[in-house]
Amino acid sequence: MGAAKIKKGDKVVVLSGKDKGKTGTVTQSMPKDGKVIVGGVNVATRHRKPTQANPQGGLEKVEAPLHVSKVAHVTADGKPTRVRFDTQDGKKVRVAVKTGEKIDG
Repeated sequence: MGAAKIKKGDKVVVLSGKDKGKTGTVTQSMPKDGKVIVGGVNVATRHRKPTQANPQGGLEKVEAPLHVSKVAHVTADGKPTRVRFDTQDGKKVRVAVKTGEKIDG
């Protein structure tokens, strides 16, 4: 899929779907699948049977993966931006398209 423009720890905003407009931090990135898991966003409810590990069972809330195209990086002022790659001092760095600021990540 190429280089990961969105990585674990990035602050992102959801662009479409039921959670559109919500912001969160990427807790897991799956570059081979092109998906990310964002904390507190796209929460699915799993109905679990009681097991020895969890004798209660019941409802379990799980964050489901989102496609990476449905999220955008958030700038310092809280607006979504695309990410591009630049070379600075001979190193490949991620840069916010809207502001031109370097993304540390």
